[in-house]
Amino acid sequence: MNDLNSTSAYEALKSRFHRLAALQGAQAVLHWDRATMMPEGGAQARAEQQAALAMVGHEMLTSPHLADLAQSAEETAAALPDWDRANLSEMRRLITHANATPADLVEKLARTRSETEMIWRSARAANDYASLAPALQRLLDLTRAQGEAKGAALGLDPYDALLDGYDPNRRAAEIDRLFADLEGFLPSLLREVMEVQRAGPARLPIEGPFRIDLQEKLGREVMEVLGFDFRHGRLDVSHHPFTGGVPDDSRITTRYDEADFTESLMAVIHETGHSLYERGLPEEWRLQPVGRARGMTIHESQSLLFEMQAGRTASFIAWLAPRLKDAFGGEGPAWSPDNLLRHYRKVGPSLIRVQADEVTYPLHVILRYRLERAMIAGDLAAAELPAAWNEGMEKLLGIRPPDDASGCMQDIHWPSGSFGYFPTYTLGALAAAQLFAAAKAAVPGLENSLGRGDFSGLIQWVRANVHSLGSSLTPDEIIVSATGGPLGTAAFQRHIEGRYLNG
Repeated sequence: MNDLNSTSAYEALKSRFHRLAALQGAQAVLHWDRATMMPEGGAQARAEQQAALAMVGHEMLTSPHLADLAQSAEETAAALPDWDRANLSEMRRLITHANATPADLVEKLARTRSETEMIWRSARAANDYASLAPALQRLLDLTRAQGEAKGAALGLDPYDALLDGYDPNRRAAEIDRLFADLEGFLPSLLREVMEVQRAGPARLPIEGPFRIDLQEKLGREVMEVLGFDFRHGRLDVSHHPFTGGVPDDSRITTRYDEADFTESLMAVIHETGHSLYERGLPEEWRLQPVGRARGMTIHESQSLLFEMQAGRTASFIAWLAPRLKDAFGGEGPAWSPDNLLRHYRKVGPSLIRVQADEVTYPLHVILRYRLERAMIAGDLAAAELPAAWNEGMEKLLGIRPPDDASGCMQDIHWPSGSFGYFPTYTLGALAAAQLFAAAKAAVPGLENSLGRGDFSGLIQWVRANVHSLGSSLTPDEIIVSATGGPLGTAAFQRHIEGRYLNG
């Protein structure tokens, strides 16, 4: 690298990572298409396409020339401006992760993830776990091999190495401590909340059916109120709600049930929170590593900030109630704000994670976290998953799934190869509680504004304190900077007690 000084080496790196980001954006849109519009017969072709693109990206990151450029740029990194120095650090992190995984394993993983996800769709619909188990085991074996390879290169346990890809610098030991804290107070708190709700006014039933086209229309209206820009995004249907695409082309999906509008609407609000985060990332850095979202704990904190923290405030539900009534032609006291609030705050054990209330939700995640750690450690085979799942549900939530479709097959994450992702949902819930408390302290009259359908104050606060930071700080540094303290369980406990026991 004698022919390049450190400045030109860094600029060459930026050019290559710009190209890589564009490639990965194309991958994201292909993934969205696979989940929403691709015909079933296209699955094999799409698996080949995505495997090929994954290989191109991997080859770019593992090129010896790229490593030489990084080494040259790092020689005088101290002289770079703060954002460029953070960008270079993120480049090195991505290069290290990529070089830890053999190229043939990258290709096999990409192809197997796509194939297994498609098998999961039909298996879940048919409640046929036996047809999924062999493919899931193949994917698990490949993922374990990836964790071992990354762990060897990074000096980490295989699960920690996988977790680091979703939440940089997070380790299972910290998660164990936080989840132990949650288990220390959630079961008794759950019993108290359920007793309070049993003693309170009964929830009046809200009669359907609720036409899907009306649910979609209402969802779009709420998305716009939250700040979603349909010039830069769209809303579609998929088996499992998610946000995909890129910041300037945000693809949100939900799913509908004619018997219940609450799930699809809250899923839309949840995914809009993800999309707003992506749209709020620093525009001038979006095609550089430092301009990306800072891991999934921060990402989930943004979706849960809107869905659980702001979206279930009494003030927002009071704003929403007449719009729900008008949208579905509702009549009578069942459509009152108080009754709708009782529906949105109903607490109790349930089978489906994405439908769970915020008190029981962490228990769903704790179960998945423990199971995936056991699978990655080699202590739990795919064939053994249904029994382990059912036992865990009974222990943590006191209920047992009647079938695998509502049990271990309900989530897309493992069939798509996302091992190490699940704990970030509850870590995000803890962060969301801290962030909402900090926002309310910083923005006068914030909850009153939500009662007018005005999210501008909340959006401006998270833009300044979270979104605009991109990946210039670690996840924990962002949380400390925004809230004044490290990630913990205290704010979440205060939130639950205040909302459900003292509200």
